[in-house]
Amino acid sequence: MKMRKFPREQREYIISQIQQYFQEERGEELGHLAAEQMLDFFLKTLGPVVYNQAVDDCRKLMLERMSALEDELYSLEQPLMPYGGR
Repeated sequence: MKMRKFPREQREYIISQIQQYFQEERGEELGHLAAEQMLDFFLKTLGPVVYNQAVDDCRKLMLERMSALEDELYSLEQPLMPYGGR
């Protein structure tokens, strides 16, 4: 699955956060283009890893929910009387 682009406002916010991080944590000024290239690198490198983990988390949650739903369905069954019983 191809990564969709972020909306412009969101992308600009992330770029500003990268610049702020470098300024506060490293004491370095990072230009807009450098921060944008860094964002693209991390999206290309980390994006698939994070995405796959999210899919795996969703799969596990879905299986847990399906199991709980199956248990609820079994609890709805009516008891059967033995044949010929009253």
